Amino acid sequence: MRTLISTAFVSLDGVVEAPGGEPGYRNSGWTFKDVEFLPEAFEIKGREQEEAAAMLLGRTSYESFSAVWPDMEEFATYKVMPKYVVSTTLTDNDLVTNWGDTTILRSLDDVAALKETEGGPIIIHGSATLNQNLSDAGLIDRYHLLVFPLLLGAGKRLFSTTDKDTQKLHLTEHETYPNGLQKNVFDVIH
Repeated sequence: MRTLISTAFVSLDGVVEAPGGEPGYRNSGWTFKDVEFLPEAFEIKGREQEEAAAMLLGRTSYESFSAVWPDMEEFATYKVMPKYVVSTTLTDNDLVTNWGDTTILRSLDDVAALKETEGGPIIIHGSATLNQNLSDAGLIDRYHLLVFPLLLGAGKRLFSTTDKDTQKLHLTEHETYPNGLQKNVFDVIH
């Protein structure tokens, strides 16, 4: 069974919206304009590209990332990696042609079936709504969280407010950096 890894920049109060400067959010770009950049705090991002065998995205994140990531040198590994987009509205004609093989999945059942295939870990970037739905369905196996020392208030959250049974996590890696960032890697106990 493949491991499904959710990776996120998250504020201390759980917001994941527009960390890199995406338009339309009041605090857009909060990851780099409000916190001193320390390269060592982002080491996990390079490791994720080396360890992942595929990428999973929701439609909104796919549309945002596919417009810029294919031409970014720092994401070269992701360019050739198989990608899966969970969407009920996208068609093959909506997919970009310069970002490698991309498959559209229509449901969480399709994601569960993908996890049953052969291959290495699948990483999820962005995709707040998809993350919430996958978490609520018990399909996420690991979280890579870079927690920023910021309270952003309103905004899309990594976790839903669904009333559900407790999901237990096991902290497998953590570090705190001089700029206040915290790296937390949790395995989900299934």
